[in-house]
Order: sequence, then structure tokens, then C-alpha cells
Amino acid sequence: MTYNELKQQESRYVMNTYGRFPIALDHGEGAQLWDVEGKRYIDLTSGIGVCCLGYNNEKIIGAMTRQAHKLMHVSNLFLTEPMVQTAKTLCTQSGMRKVFFSNSGAESNEGMIKLARKYSFDHYGAGRAEIVTLYNSFHGRTVTTLKATGQEKFHQYFFPFTEGFAYAQANDIDSVRAAVNEHTCAVMIELIQGEGGVLPLDADFVRAVEALCRERDLLLLIDEVQTGIGRTGTLFCFQQYGIHPDVVSMAKGLGGGLPVGAVMAAESCCDVLGPGTHATTFGGTPTVCAAANAVLAEVTRPEFLQSVTEKGAYLRGAILGFGSDKIQDVRGRGLMLGIVVEEDARAALVQQCIDRGVLVLTAGKNAIRLLPPLNISYEEMDEALAILKQVFCGE
Repeated sequence: MTYNELKQQESRYVMNTYGRFPIALDHGEGAQLWDVEGKRYIDLTSGIGVCCLGYNNEKIIGAMTRQAHKLMHVSNLFLTEPMVQTAKTLCTQSGMRKVFFSNSGAESNEGMIKLARKYSFDHYGAGRAEIVTLYNSFHGRTVTTLKATGQEKFHQYFFPFTEGFAYAQANDIDSVRAAVNEHTCAVMIELIQGEGGVLPLDADFVRAVEALCRERDLLLLIDEVQTGIGRTGTLFCFQQYGIHPDVVSMAKGLGGGLPVGAVMAAESCCDVLGPGTHATTFGGTPTVCAAANAVLAEVTRPEFLQSVTEKGAYLRGAILGFGSDKIQDVRGRGLMLGIVVEEDARAALVQQCIDRGVLVLTAGKNAIRLLPPLNISYEEMDEALAILKQVFCGE
């Protein structure tokens, strides 16, 4: 079907909840995508960080296919080897203790919130359930994670929201201290505010937050939905900050394209959620965990993670090297980058990138976000960079 034919049927049958680009994608290979009209794109989005090993990846496809032939799904009333193996790898590679599996980033954050509140209830009783998050954060689109998100524009329409959240300024430990009170049970942060504009937190601030949590017996919750699974050059971004979180959430790249999320807990709170306190039908299902195991086998290799750091530095250096007055900065870590531009100019720049065959994202008010597959080749990067240079330098 053509784009116009698909668009006509989408308008009739699909709820209009997304501001989609005017493209209908058909297939992909590596970091390249083709639309239904045959136009080719270099993809610097990877499905908003999900397809971390690109498209048509034989290792992921092979793992999930073999598992689907054996056992596609059971329930969490039974053990399966792929689920246990995924949990073991996540724990041994991160220093965390135990894992709960979910289906998405928002679900992972919901589980993290529930764990923190039950930990506090178990130790202190009722009335100590508030969680401090940061302004400009983003934690999901459920009724609870929308309220956890520190952006007022998301607190609309769906009243009443789940209460029990307070907000503090990023990189301002005094603001966090002021938000903490006798009702606080946890502090929840993204180490790079992705949807907020690709804004990395200062290391000194993050360590000060950890110290405050230890001082007040608050759980330190790290949202790694976008930063995790090798995206920033380590398996998890927190490993670059020298901290020891109590709970870490993840999703996106973990399944390499299949929907899966997870919540990891440290020794401090890994046994808080017992039978009957939290569950999900599809969490940890064998097929997606087989895919996750294939992803983790690749992204836990030190040389692979080093290549992510090197590719990120290569892209950042090349973009800054354009010398374009349209580019104010390039920020981020690894292959999670934000090109900072004038807010009024961003939409036109994004459209020019797409028109010339490079797919990019937006974030915050003035960032063009790059989340390419972690295994993107230098040839693919160079092709994308040549087009970006044309866009930003007016060539």
C-alpha cells in the first residue's frame, strides 16, 4: 500500500494520539530504513532507542525464533530458562541483586514506585509515601507516572492524578533537600533527562542526592528507561556516576525491538515485593527474554561498550565541527545526543533532515535528539553526517 492509502485507513481506524511524521516505513537493515515508496533513510532514532542493535539483526531474530518454536509464552506461575538467564545477566553485570520483569518503561517505573512505597510502609508505617522527582523529568504516561513527571504540561485532562510526588530543581541539592520532608520515601531521577532535552545531571549533584538518601533512609530510584542497555557507553548510565542505586528501571533497548522492561533492586530492598504484591501477565515471557539475552550478550562486551563511547565522540565532534551558527551545543553521553538549536528553527531543521534521508527526533524545547542503533557503522554515520552538514550549513 502507498503512504496515502495507509494514511487514509489510519485516519479511519486508529486513534489520533500521535503526531506522526508523514512516512510509512516498510523494512530495515542495520541502521537503514526504507518506506513503502522505496525511499531510503539513515535512522538516527532506532525506534526511540528501542532497536539498539538495528534492523534485521540475525542474532535477535534467531534467538526469538528458536524460542518461539519451543515455548512462546506461559505465565509467571512457572519458571523458564530465558527469564532466569536475563535476570542473572542483568544482576551480575550491574551489581544489583534481583529483577522484576515488566513490559514497558512506564510499567517499570510504576513497579519502582510501588517498591519504594512498600519499603517505607514496611519500615515506618503509613504516611511516608512521597517521592521527589526533578523538574523537566519524564517517567511515563500512566496516571501515576504522568504525575511523577516534573513537567506541568503533562498534568492535564486525566484528573485526579495519583498524588504523592514533589519536585525539585536538577543540579540543585538545596532544592532537593527542601523538597524532602517526614513524608518522603524516595528520590527518583533520570541521569540524563531524555524527553526533557538530553540534559545530563552533574556528577557532584547525583552523589549529593545519594548521600541525602542514605542520611534519611530514602530509596534512590534511577530511571534508566532511555539511558540503559549500553546507550551511554556503559551497560547502565549510573555506572559512570559512581553511585549505588537502590532500584533501577529499564525498558527500550532491552528487547532489541520486542516490548520488555525490568526493575532491578539492590540488597537493600530486593525482597520488598513478595507474592501477590506485584505482577503482570506478560512480564518475562520466554520469547522476549530470549531476545533480551541476545541483546545482552552483545552489549555487555567491553569492546562493544567502548565502541559506543567512541562513536558518540565521533558524532559529537563532527557535528560541532560543522561550524554552523545554527548549532549552539551538542550534549549527552555515548549515542544519546542532543543538538541544541533555536526553538523556532527546530521544526524546519528536522523536516529538512527527513526530506534528505536522515531520521531524527526532538526533545525538550530546543534539542534535536539522536539515538542511533548502537552498532551503527562509521559508513552509515558518515553518510548521515554529510546530510546533517548540508542541513545545518545551508548547503
